[in-house]
Amino acid sequence: MENTQEDLKAHLMQTNEEFRRLADEHTQYHHELEALEAKSHLTPSEEVEEHRLKKLKLNLKDQMNQIMSRYRAQHV
Repeated sequence: MENTQEDLKAHLMQTNEEFRRLADEHTQYHHELEALEAKSHLTPSEEVEEHRLKKLKLNLKDQMNQIMSRYRAQHV
């Protein structure tokens, strides 16, 4: 049984293809956001893209949390 949130994430990364896919997408969006945030000034289109990426990232995190919750419920 996983003891911590990080243990559970590591377990799901190894055993759950959907969780792994979501985590990979989340990481990709994170890197794209870092590149935008490294700029000293964003154009209006870059600001829109930054906002879009943040929403996508949050949506993925919510989906990953749902998978973790389902896993915990099934393994209690």
